Amino acid sequence: MLLAVLQAVFGLAVTLGLIGLAAYAARRWGPSGMFQMKAPSERRLAILETLPLDPSRRLVLVRFDQEERLLLLGEGRVLETGPARPPESPAARPRPAVRG
Repeated sequence: MLLAVLQAVFGLAVTLGLIGLAAYAARRWGPSGMFQMKAPSERRLAILETLPLDPSRRLVLVRFDQEERLLLLGEGRVLETGPARPPESPAARPRPAVRG
């Protein structure tokens, strides 16, 4: 009984050691970009804001390559996509014609 427990513990130790050795070797001699994360300033994609509309739909403002897109997500797919526009100033809006 004691021999079986020791054999199982030894087998587990050898297995974990081999996994650790493989991870070390992959980091040391593997491709240099495999385990490196990009800095947040180098990332090309960012979710700026989300707005839930109802339980199945939400608006998501996404930025990629200095371009912003507004996505309407729902029912497991993108329902609509289009470029996001910066908010207009009140002075730039056309005034309705006054009839008199």
